[in-house]
Amino acid sequence: MPQGSRHQSFINQKVKATAHKLVRYCREGRETEGLEAFYAPDAISVEAMPMPGEESNEMKGVDAIKAKHEWWRSNFEVHDASVSHPFMHGNDRFSVIFEMDVTNRMDGTRTKMTEVGVYHCNPEGQIIREEFFYNPE
Repeated sequence: MPQGSRHQSFINQKVKATAHKLVRYCREGRETEGLEAFYAPDAISVEAMPMPGEESNEMKGVDAIKAKHEWWRSNFEVHDASVSHPFMHGNDRFSVIFEMDVTNRMDGTRTKMTEVGVYHCNPEGQIIREEFFYNPE
């Protein structure tokens, strides 16, 4: 039996489809479309720390998550980015590794960063929670 075959029965195929589509949208620069297509309206986004000007590291609802994306686009110039394939976890989660080369528009600092996104889904395959982890070095 091939390595991945024994695990296929434990994976929710709707979640797997969402994972692969989200990765494709991110690779194509269509993150906002992905938010509309794959996220539950009341989804929660959790960053490792609060965004500048925010008291909480949690954004609640698709509109708040879209605003976070807009803040990112207006504050950082992306020179290069890569998105890994999704790593499935059970029947309700997956993770993705993001690598970026960015310049902070405010201070001109150029940084290479790696971030891991963990996505929690409902049984219908909608993303209900995302959490981001980064390497502080």
